[in-house]
This record gives sequence, structure tokens and C-alpha cells, in this order.
Amino acid sequence: MAAVEFAVAAPFLLTLFLGGSELTHNIIARKKVAEIALMVADNASRMGDDTVLTNKPITEAEINEVFLGAQLQSGSLDLHANGRIVLSSLERNSDGGQWIHWQRCYGSASFTPTHAEGTGATGTGLAGLGPAGNLVAAPAGDAVMFVTVVYDYTPIVPIGFANYTTQRFTSTAAVMVRDDRDLAGVTNPIPTATVANCS
Repeated sequence: MAAVEFAVAAPFLLTLFLGGSELTHNIIARKKVAEIALMVADNASRMGDDTVLTNKPITEAEINEVFLGAQLQSGSLDLHANGRIVLSSLERNSDGGQWIHWQRCYGSASFTPTHAEGTGATGTGLAGLGPAGNLVAAPAGDAVMFVTVVYDYTPIVPIGFANYTTQRFTSTAAVMVRDDRDLAGVTNPIPTATVANCS
């Protein structure tokens, strides 16, 4: 009798266990993607060479180090292979509008940002970055590090109700630059670093 009861209950219990495992894995991956977006924005807001007499310049090497930190933080998610990070410097242009002064990308996933480098360089057509109704804008003379992270998630459990297809997780974060930064642009002193272009 016990064997029959087990045979009846086992498929249900196994499905419940596997579904719970998949749900947990999914939630952890989503949380990690959100944490990486915030970490990249925060680290990018702090980068720059300390100088006493001038505002802090930033370099391509420092941007690459921020991306390397994100890759290490992603662990088994492997953002380089399965995701893409878009780091944008959102600033105010001379007309009082917002513009993306520079933009760098990391990762192999196919993703085109909503706004590219140079968008909003003149005029007031770009009000900011972010979801509609919740735009982030940079104040005059300052910059906001705006980050979008996309990650192509593949479920670990092949069961029907778990939707066993690749899902795309997207997370954004924005942090004001924390120090007086040289907003002239990104430098690339010798020895030069590879520029993480978005093209």
C-alpha cells in the first residue's frame, strides 16, 4: 500500500521540488542582475584619478576595471557571455537639455540601448534616461552614471510550467558622480586601454 501511495505522490512531489528550485534560481538571478547594475553605477560614480588642483579625470582603463568587477561579481551568471552592460554618462548640455556625453558597453548579448552616445548633444529633446514617468536627469555641471544591465536567463529545470525558454532580465540604476569630475570626456593615456565601444 505504501509503495502505491509513494508512486502516486512522487511525481507531484518531484514537480513541486523542481518548480521550487527553478523559482528560487530565477529570483536569485534577477536579484543579482539588479545588484550588479547598482554596483556598476556606484563604482563608476567613484572612479577617477585623485588630483589636488583639477577635477578628477577618468580613463578607459578605469571603465574597463568597473566592467571587470561586474564580471567577477556575476559569478556563474557569466555576464560577458550571457549579458550586456551599458554605462552612460548623462550630463546637461549647453542648452539646458540632457545628453549622453559618452557611453561604454560590456558583454556579448545582443542589446541596443534606447539612446546612443551623443544623443541630446544640443537642444532639449532628451529629458533624461529611465522608465517613462521616472526619468533621471543630471544637474548643471555634474553627471549621472546611468547603467542598464540585460541578462539572458536560461531555466535550470525543464518543466512545462517553468516556461523553459530563455528569458531576458533587465535592470537599471543611476548614481550621481560623487566627486568633482572632469567632464571633458574620457582620457586614454599611454599605455592605452581597449575602448569598450557599444558598436
